[in-house]
Amino acid sequence: MTPSLSAERRDLDASLERAGFYPRLVADVVHDALDGREPLSHVVHLETHFERTEVRRHITVLVLTEDMLVITHVDDQQLDEAGEQMMAQISTESVPVSQIKSVVLSYLYAQPQDYKPSDPVRELTLAIAWSGGQRLDMGPASCGDPQCDADHGYTGTIAQEDIVLRVSSDADGLQAVQNAKAFARALRQVNAANPVAGGVVVNSGPGGRRPTSLATRFSRAHHQR
Repeated sequence: MTPSLSAERRDLDASLERAGFYPRLVADVVHDALDGREPLSHVVHLETHFERTEVRRHITVLVLTEDMLVITHVDDQQLDEAGEQMMAQISTESVPVSQIKSVVLSYLYAQPQDYKPSDPVRELTLAIAWSGGQRLDMGPASCGDPQCDADHGYTGTIAQEDIVLRVSSDADGLQAVQNAKAFARALRQVNAANPVAGGVVVNSGPGGRRPTSLATRFSRAHHQR
């Protein structure tokens, strides 16, 4: 075991502790899913949202090794009004990095007319696809004329995605955005070292689709936001 790898493992555990979302439980599940592999890079993303009178939290942990991308998603649910009875639902998936087909990075900058190289990214969306599954977003089409009431049918976009993670400097902090960028960079490097037919396609410019919410296969199975 090299010192750099053991240091990354300690950094992963520290990130889970800082997130504060059942850190011991999540750490045990993540390390079990790693099957003894040493992490190279990771992203820990915690979200909290409200459903009527309930507060719902969920955490997504992405861990990259030399040959695998390990994804862990944990939801919690309050079973009684007092909050004394809780349930955690956990899903893990291990994806060979050689099977990853695309890594899409989308950036959001404020005041682009005043951009300077030192300006931070306000928001970053990381989308990773490996299964070939596609998401279709449809909506009524229009001609651009606000007075026109003709039926123009429907229009939509098709995007390949297995996991989409949005990190905002306002909500998550600037360091979280930088961590997500570093993770994407490490993922590209490892994927390039494990080529497969088609390799990895990276789209990090205006042409890349910018998803608007966290949409993983796991979260769709647990609840629809």
